[in-house]
Amino acid sequence: MVWLTLLLLLPLLWIVLSVFEVQRGSFGVSGAARAAARAYALAPNDVAGEERARAVARQALADQGLPEAPVDVTVTCTPYPRNCHTGTSVITVRVASAVDLPLLPDLFGLGRPTFALDAEETVPIGRYQEVAR
Repeated sequence: MVWLTLLLLLPLLWIVLSVFEVQRGSFGVSGAARAAARAYALAPNDVAGEERARAVARQALADQGLPEAPVDVTVTCTPYPRNCHTGTSVITVRVASAVDLPLLPDLFGLGRPTFALDAEETVPIGRYQEVAR
């Protein structure tokens, strides 16, 4: 009877731990996308926006306990793809990452099993922009 309990309890425990880990990563990635989009929109230009978006995304994941998680930040803009800070632009930031599944080792040299996560946030730039004097 004890072996049956262990046989059923251990996989259930692993599933619960995996769900918690994926949920933590999901919160981190969605927060990272939201913060990165805002940081990019508030930056003075596109180059500074890219740097700020990456730094903010990394910090948002670290706040969720995932400082070593891989982060890929992609920024797209419409209708002006080369100048995102032009009036009426819409900035879309996509953050992709992955979390390691708990209690699973590196199998056959392929690396630890991971669960891929991504989130997207869109921020409009206002029609009227301040002009530098």
